[in-house]
Amino acid sequence: MGEELLTAFVLAGSAAVAYVGAAVRVVKQYEQGVVLRFGRLRDRVRGPGLTLIVPLAERMRKVSMQIVTMPVPAQDGITRDNVTVRVDAVIYFRVVDPVEAVIRVEDYRFAVSQIAQTSLRSIIGKSDLDDLLSNREKLNEGLELMIDNPAVEWGVTIDRVEIKDVSLPETMKRSMARQAEADRERRARLINADAELQASKKLSEAAREMAETPSALQLRLLQTVMAVAAEKNSTLVLPIPVELLRFLERSAEAAEHRTTGHRETAHRETGRRPDEHAELAPAPQEDAGPLPRRHPPRAAAVPPVRAPAPTVPLRDDDAGTAGCL
Repeated sequence: MGEELLTAFVLAGSAAVAYVGAAVRVVKQYEQGVVLRFGRLRDRVRGPGLTLIVPLAERMRKVSMQIVTMPVPAQDGITRDNVTVRVDAVIYFRVVDPVEAVIRVEDYRFAVSQIAQTSLRSIIGKSDLDDLLSNREKLNEGLELMIDNPAVEWGVTIDRVEIKDVSLPETMKRSMARQAEADRERRARLINADAELQASKKLSEAAREMAETPSALQLRLLQTVMAVAAEKNSTLVLPIPVELLRFLERSAEAAEHRTTGHRETAHRETGRRPDEHAELAPAPQEDAGPLPRRHPPRAAAVPPVRAPAPTVPLRDDDAGTAGCL
């Protein structure tokens, strides 16, 4: 009798332990528990902590409320400008209604992944290549709206969608590289032309300033000489100043004016033109000495001008001698 009671207690204790083990559930902090009793949804969602269900009658599904990071497989497509590309993305979403996530869709993760792939292919066909490469923020927003509309019915909200990479064919990469190189060369030429234009304007301003202030040119010459001398060269080539050339030119003109003045003075004294000044040829005489000749005053430093000897008028006392001649 005692053994039978002991056996009954042991069996009852084992059944109680098994029952409690089957009834006890632990819900983590980031989870929610959806309980179904005989397939019917219970009104209350179990929160974090220790909870009990009726074994064999109730079943509980745990739903994570954390943000899920799901990579979207790379999708091949043709853009609106007929370029074949391969695009992959990543999606961030979380469950906001665990009941809807359990009741309305069999597997909300798989459903979100499929709708993300189809939406990505649709975005590729509606966009140009330049948009995929440079305007990704707008495409990300459009892709997020396309995925979020059906996901809301599943108790899921989309936090963010980002396009990760855009793969292009090798031929397209080479053509884009050539285009980028040509664009850089064009910008470089524009920058050089603008720099030359600004430099020419500055040089013209400097030329006007130097023309108004001649001393500035001399100062510039001295600066150049000092810069060349600092290089420790053995030979210096200095240009002749323009002022020195002008001084020599003015000196030559003054000397020419003085020479012309002397010639005019001699003409007034002798009554002859300057080109008639010449030495008189001596007349041959038998008995008398050489006839005296009148020499007009000659200007200093003026070379004699040779011309045919003119007939020189004689004085009265030489008339006889002239008659003999």
